[in-house]
Amino acid sequence: MNTVQAASETLALPRQRRTPRWLRSLLRNGVGLLGLSIVVGVVLVAIAAPLLAPHDPARINVRARLLPPAWLADGDPRHLLGTDQLGRDVLSRLIDGSRVSVVVGVLGVAISVLVGVTIGLVSGYVGGRLDGLISRAVDTFMAIPFIILALAAVGFLGPGLTNLIIVLGLTGWVTFARVVRGEVLSVKTMEFVTAARTIGQRGWRIALFHVLPNVAASIIVLATLQIATVIIAESSLSFLGMGVQPPTITWGTMLAEGRNHLATSWWLATFPGVAISITALGCILMGDWLRDVLDPRLRQG
Repeated sequence: MNTVQAASETLALPRQRRTPRWLRSLLRNGVGLLGLSIVVGVVLVAIAAPLLAPHDPARINVRARLLPPAWLADGDPRHLLGTDQLGRDVLSRLIDGSRVSVVVGVLGVAISVLVGVTIGLVSGYVGGRLDGLISRAVDTFMAIPFIILALAAVGFLGPGLTNLIIVLGLTGWVTFARVVRGEVLSVKTMEFVTAARTIGQRGWRIALFHVLPNVAASIIVLATLQIATVIIAESSLSFLGMGVQPPTITWGTMLAEGRNHLATSWWLATFPGVAISITALGCILMGDWLRDVLDPRLRQG
């Protein structure tokens, strides 16, 4: 009787909701939380840029040119991070420039994922001569430095936002192709793939619905890390005058405009450089956290 009563009381207790594993991992991982906070913050700033910018980022005011940040002796409280050589507010331009970084990073990586995952999946699953041919092409592309390849492509297509996204997307596919190919070679030998073949499923269906979901974790982690690479590449190309062209504001063009004033107006190049570094660091830290969460070999609890 006591046993039955105890069981009844146990069933009557309200079920405690279990905290999702990814959230527990995030709360335990301060570095991952920092990275996610940075990435989410940059995305929110990019989305709300017109509302957050205290001034018109393109408004020229020669009377207020080269004002230092507000906390310095000659600073103006109306311009928290100072002004540039044309009197434009640096903070407003930083906020507006975040939109280009987010768009280029996300769309560039999306193109790389689409192309690289498709090629890697076909190469690893089909194998044979096709795999050998694709592997040699991937090795050839990886032998060329990323920035050199991007410069050559931009020089051929011409500068501009659309061309820059296409170039960065089509020059970054090789990393995804190599990683996905290696993962597919391992997954396609597993028992569930053999079972799918046994019951008569077609090869393309097995590749899409059985093999690809099992390599998705690696793709997500790599895509997060690749966003940092694309943002840095966009800034580098814009700094060299081969990326997004004025009047569109980017952190790279702000760096290029500020390099001639480093000795007297250090804030013109410093703040865009800090923004690029922090954004790239946030993507890398978030990618490391995602790897810990999605890789079953690294899961804890």
